[in-house]
Amino acid sequence: MEPLPLHSDRKAPSKPLPPWLKVRLTQGKNYLDLKNLMREQTLHTVCEEALCPNIYECWESRTATFLILGDICTRNCGFCAITTGRPTHLDWEEPKRVADTVEHMGLRHVVITSVTRDDVEDGGAAIFAATIEAIRERVPGCSIEVLTPDFMGNWDALQTVVKARPEIFNHNTETVPRLYRHVRPKAQYERTMEFLRRIKDQDPTIVTKSGIMVGLGETREEIHQVFVDMRANHVDVLTVGQYLRPDMKHLPVERYYTPEEFAEIKEEALALGFAHVESGPLVRSSYHAASQVPEVSR
Repeated sequence: MEPLPLHSDRKAPSKPLPPWLKVRLTQGKNYLDLKNLMREQTLHTVCEEALCPNIYECWESRTATFLILGDICTRNCGFCAITTGRPTHLDWEEPKRVADTVEHMGLRHVVITSVTRDDVEDGGAAIFAATIEAIRERVPGCSIEVLTPDFMGNWDALQTVVKARPEIFNHNTETVPRLYRHVRPKAQYERTMEFLRRIKDQDPTIVTKSGIMVGLGETREEIHQVFVDMRANHVDVLTVGQYLRPDMKHLPVERYYTPEEFAEIKEEALALGFAHVESGPLVRSSYHAASQVPEVSR
């Protein structure tokens, strides 16, 4: 089967895609089984909602990132494909359905993320904690990674999730400080760094993780400074991937980094002391997440 260009079901991105940004569309048995299972359990995945380019590879390997708190986000970031609008009520049965699905899939590592729920006082932190607890009860031994919003700097909400003790706590930085207002208009770089630091302050045993996209107009010097700031705030694991424009309503790609540049970025980050770095054109927050657990917890 010939590789298909990303975004093949939408308008073409502003720049022609280089050959290393092609993926194979492989809808095999595992992919179809997992798709059916998600629909049966009325669950969402960030793989689908955010148009992740790795969905075929990951779903064929029976791994997926669960998207909780609904599928409508209260923020309107310039890079994200998830629907923006007014969310519905919180679904308190969702943690149980996620745990049932994790058990059915036989997962040994699971990633839980969410839309941003600025309409809820705790940003959905209580449901994150309930989901962790439900998985622990149903699938003992399954390691858990969460990727949360910033809870608008509600540190009590952050503590609610930390107390549930996920093995890995991820909060993405996304871009460099200069571009925050353009890329993440409701977020603050300083708050992101404080959020990451407070995780370790509250529980030093939790592995912390963050990631950025490149190709939005940042410089290599700015990228390096973000890495320095992350390490100063005790981030253990880093992901770096290419920004890809979901459709013409979103921010344009300023340039595509080459695989060689991603390799250079990885070496640069490792030299700063990160325990694990995933850096590549198609890398996303949860890419190869299961393989990071033994490495960063030694």
